Parts: sequence; structure tokens; C-alpha cells
Amino acid sequence: MNKIIEEVNERLKEILSSYRPGLVKEAMIYSVMAGGKRLRPLLFIQTLRAYSIDYHEYLDIACAIEMIHTYSLIHDDLPGMDNDDLRRGKPTCHKQFDEATAILAGDALLNESMNVIIRMNLDDALKVEVLRTLYNASGLGGMIYGQQQDMYFETHTVTLDELQAIHHDKTGALISVPMKIAGLIAKKEDADKLENIGFKLGLAFQIQDDILDVTSTTETLGKKVGSDIENHKSTYVSLIGLETSQKRVEELFEECLADVYDLQLNHGLMIELFQIIMKRVN
Repeated sequence: MNKIIEEVNERLKEILSSYRPGLVKEAMIYSVMAGGKRLRPLLFIQTLRAYSIDYHEYLDIACAIEMIHTYSLIHDDLPGMDNDDLRRGKPTCHKQFDEATAILAGDALLNESMNVIIRMNLDDALKVEVLRTLYNASGLGGMIYGQQQDMYFETHTVTLDELQAIHHDKTGALISVPMKIAGLIAKKEDADKLENIGFKLGLAFQIQDDILDVTSTTETLGKKVGSDIENHKSTYVSLIGLETSQKRVEELFEECLADVYDLQLNHGLMIELFQIIMKRVN
């Protein structure tokens, strides 16, 4: 896994270094290279590997996904959203630079992620399908809608079903889409099944976040703990308690593993990544 992360990081550096100089470029580099887990690129690459496909030809898709994820974090941290001071143990982008630069850096990462894919040497039909799938998941069809609902329910009572729907879009969309795109490349008939696994994985990941927000420390987590309570956010922990939330995470991972075993691919490669996610502490 570490070798793959290093490859993704090196390619991200190459992409980012090509942009015109200035504060926005510096903010983009600062945020993208701040030491993230690269979960979404890993999901994409590991799924390709599970189908015995050389991922190097598609590395820029992994980078584009990470650029979109980073843009979402920059904007999430802004004063008008979650107003966070720390991200990955470092000052958030708007704290390190300024609010206007952070907004532009996020905008640029989203914009340039599209150009990264457009410049790839892929079959045109596949390229259009990748773009359509990725930007539907990151837009009003997915992540942005989830962010909207998340903000709405800061001042409204939320049910467990409504909270799950928020997580499905806000977190699940950008965790499931790497697996779906890998399926479109490797075996189209599996794409929807992989997407469904990704949504379950995304929900488990978000419930883990809810748990860590009340059980971890700022030093371990790399961001302020207790921020959900401070921002009046309903979480799985606040709705169903810590123990039941942990049990739900375990159930979701078991469902993911069972669903993977129904696919004809290298199960070991997928399970390896799932186990890393299951054991995460930040």
C-alpha cells in the first residue's frame, strides 16, 4: 500500500507543479500534500489490481479523485461551513493563507481535476463515462447535496434514516465512486455492485468518524475533537449511542466482505484494504 501511496503522491506533485505560480498554487499544494490517507485513490487502484489490471495507465484518475476530495475538505473547513482550524494536524487552508485564497484553491482543484482526466489517453467513450460518473458523485447528485443536507440539519431535528441519507451522499458518494469507476474500466457488469459496496464502506467510514470525534484526541485525529457537538451536528453516536454505533460499523464491514466474495476478483487485495480501514485511528 505504501508504494502505491508514494506513486500517487509523486504524480500529484507533478500535476500541481505544472500550474501557474502564486498563492492559489501554493495553497493547492499545501492542502493536497498535507498527508492524507489517500483512501479514495487506494480504493480505485486496489479494485483495478483485484481485476488484474495495471493501474499505472489510470493513475491520473486516482489523482483527480484526490484533488476533488481535497477541494471538498478546504471548503468544508471554511468559516461559512464547519469553521475548523486544523486539518491533518496542520492549520486549515484558510488559516494558513486566507479565506479568499482557500476558496480559489478549492475551486481550482475541482476545475483542474477535470482537465487531468481530459488530458488522459483513454478511449473517448470511457473518458466521458468516467467524467460523468465522477462529477455526478461530487456534485448535486451526491456530495454537494449531502453537504447541503448536513448544514440544514444543524438547526433541524434529524432521524436516523435522514442521517444515513446525508452520509450516503456527503461521504459515501466520493468513497463509492472510485470503486464504480474501476468497475467501469475492468468489468462493467460489476460497476453497480462495486458502487453499492462503496456506499456501505462510506457509511461505516462516517460512523467511525462520529465515534472518533468523541473517543479520540486532537493530536491523534489531526483535527479538533468534539466539533460535531460544537457545530450542533447530529451523529450516529448522539442518536444511537457509542456501543450501538460501533456494532453498526462492524455489521457494515461484514456486509462489504460478503459482497466482495460474490464478485470474481482477487478477494485478498480488497480485504487487505478493508481491514486497514476497519483498524484506522484517525
